[in-house]
Order: sequence, then structure tokens, then C-alpha cells
Amino acid sequence: MNTHYRDTRKIDPTRGATLGDNTPNDADRVEIGPTQLAYGEWAAAGLELPDLQVMRRYRWQRLVDHIVARDYAGLLVFDPLNIRYATDSTNMQLWNTHNPFRAVLVCADGYMVIWDYKNSPFLSSFNPLVREARSGADLFYFDRGDKVDVAADAFSNEVRVLLEEHAPGNKRLAVDKIMLHGLRALEAQGFEIMEGEELTEKARSVKGPDEIKAMRCASHACETACYAMEDYARTKVPGGGISEDDIWAVLHAENIRRGGEWIETRLLTSGPRTNPWFQECGGRIVQNNEIVAFDTDLVSSYGICIDISRTWWIGDQPPRPDMVDTMKHAHEHIMTNMEMLKPGVNIQDLSRNTHVLRPEFQKGKYGCLMHGVGLCDEWPLVAYPDKMVEGAFDYELEPGMTLCVEVLASPEGGDFSIKLEDQVLITEDGYENLTKYPFDPRLMGIA
Repeated sequence: MNTHYRDTRKIDPTRGATLGDNTPNDADRVEIGPTQLAYGEWAAAGLELPDLQVMRRYRWQRLVDHIVARDYAGLLVFDPLNIRYATDSTNMQLWNTHNPFRAVLVCADGYMVIWDYKNSPFLSSFNPLVREARSGADLFYFDRGDKVDVAADAFSNEVRVLLEEHAPGNKRLAVDKIMLHGLRALEAQGFEIMEGEELTEKARSVKGPDEIKAMRCASHACETACYAMEDYARTKVPGGGISEDDIWAVLHAENIRRGGEWIETRLLTSGPRTNPWFQECGGRIVQNNEIVAFDTDLVSSYGICIDISRTWWIGDQPPRPDMVDTMKHAHEHIMTNMEMLKPGVNIQDLSRNTHVLRPEFQKGKYGCLMHGVGLCDEWPLVAYPDKMVEGAFDYELEPGMTLCVEVLASPEGGDFSIKLEDQVLITEDGYENLTKYPFDPRLMGIA
């Protein structure tokens, strides 16, 4: 029989001092967060810290409001990023992506239950919005073997009992990503399974004031790490013997030093390996007078994704004229597209009205010209006109949305690519570019 762990503790503001983000000033605390290095850098930069208690309640309320608006009994999530959004708790995030052992149920009345690893029910105890911690949502074959159906039946029965108490008479349950036996077990309990990803992506798309403050801090941390990576590359590459992995490792290390969490991809390449794009960084020794291009895809402080791209010219000679020309065209592309951003603009119109890349860049252009960003790359995706599916993103931009505006200018048959990307906030009357990192002046032809 599953023993439920019910934690009634609350964060006590009288328990010593709190940090500037309204979390306990306790070095031994369970919840993860930024480091003293990051706090010091943000203070020096004049950044305002988020109130994490307010941010957590905002996210929880967004989910509840979207559940109620759709007349669902609740929302059941397995995606680690959706769990992070709902609870602000983490547990072996990358391992959890391919071994889904965690789940969260948010009921229509706001009652929230987490199923966590059996030995770690305490990992969300800092958040009083999480009313119960249980275990038993691990419905994958490695863990359950040939009796996964038995575990799925027990788990689905718990979900049914909870929803009978907190949303009586309603059998409409939104689910995001669930293993096959889990889905069958929930359907056997009489639930009508609804599209949970649609709900969570829409809820996450509009950021509250404290999420935006957290993103500003995370952006500063990411860009500081990028400066360290650039300094390393410019200092070490001319001397020889430095690999792509050596350069990329600096970004990882500097991210972790500031309380960042992981990097989702390995998109840093050099010289001819930048074309075609999407090769992953490796042991190639970067040569003097070559391009180095990267896409951070970085989960920074507070679990916020900072997804920016830059291309550098590393060397003591000037870049070729065709590289400068391509860089200028790529820069024009993202800056022109950025000017379309404001509340009320239809997402499909962004596709229809995009700045058009020259013919030699069409075949190798990026998979999208913009996308949402928050805890990771998120809804919506803004496709190029030739890839747009009519009706897939027929929605309007809202204040509080955050988008990445990007370009890949990769000459067909060429020996280099230019990758650029900025992170942008939709404001009440337009947009604000949150990215401060400069474009390489030599590639821009101004130095």
C-alpha cells in the first residue's frame, strides 16, 4: 500500500533572514538557487531580484485558471519542465526526461500533488502550494518490468480518488506526456484524456512580473558566461591546441558557477564545421582566423532558459568580405523581424511578413524565425512562410510573452555559417530586446 507523505510545513519568514529573492537564507536548504557570485553580479548591475514566492503562486494560478477555463477536472503532467513550472522543484532533471518517475496533478480547485522518487518526497517541501508528496508515477519498463500495468493501475486509481474529491463529477483530465500503460490505465478509470500540452504551453507563454525579473537575472548570468567563453577563445585559439569542446566547456562551467542548471544542446562549431549547421561541437582544433558560432540553449539561474546565438571571428587577420556581407544580412534579418513585435500581432502574420533571406541562404535557413522561451524553448513557433501550416499558430501576441528572434545565414555549398539570436520581451506597446551581448564588430565591418 502506498503511504502518502503530507507536508504541512510552510516557509517561515521569521526563520532568520531571507535572501533578496524571498527565499530562506539557509545554506543547508533543499531548494536550489543562484550562487553568491550571481547575487553579487546582479547587485552590481542594478538588477531587481524576483520574489520567488510570488512567482510560484503566479505560475500555479495560471495553471488553475487554464484548467477551469477549459472545464477540466485537473491537469496531470510528467514533463520535467511542466513539473518545474507547477512546483519550482527539481529532481535529476535530465535523467527524468528519459525515465519519467515524477508527476504532478493540479486539480481544478488548486489542490496540487506531486509523485516523486520514493526516497525524496522532501524535494518540494519548500513550496506550500504542493499539498502532498507521494511516489509511484514511475511507469517505464526499466523500473517496472513486466508488471508496469499493475503500477499504472495503482497510480491511475490514486488520480481518480483525488479528482473525485477535488473535482467531483468531472472526468475530463488534461495530460501532457505519459507512458502507454499509464494512458490505458487512466482511460480504464473512465477519464476523457485531453491535450495537456496545449494547456501548459499556453499557460507558460505569458510571463508574470517576477518571471521577467528572473529572466533578466538569468540573461545577465548567461551573457557573463558568454563573455568568459569569448575571452577564453580569443586568448587561447591563436596559440593553438584549443578544441571546440574546450571553448564550450567554459560556458558550462560559468553557467554552473552562477546557479545555472544545464545546456540543452552542443551547438558550437568552428570554421567549415559551421556549414551545414547543427553539427555538434567536438574535438576539432580551432584555427586562427576562423569563425566560431554557437547557440546557448542554456538553462540558467532560476531554471530560466536563455537562448541566444552569436558568431565570432577569431584571429589576427580581418574576415573575408563574403563573411562580413553575410553577417550584415543576417543582422538585418533579425532586426527587421523584431520590429514587427507588439501586442495584437497575429503570429501567422509574422511568418507572412518576414524579412526575406537572399536565395543563397534559403536552403540552409533555420527551422523557424522566432519561438517562445521560458523554462526552455516554448510555444509559439513562428515558421518561415514556406514551412507555415495554416491555422497551426492562429493566435495573437500578448504582453509578457518572450520570444527568441533568430537567423541562420548558411551559404549553400559554403564553408561557414552565421548564427544570430536575441531574446525579446513583448511589452504593453511594443517590445524590449533583453539581449545586451554585442555582435562581433569585425564581422559587422565596423572594426
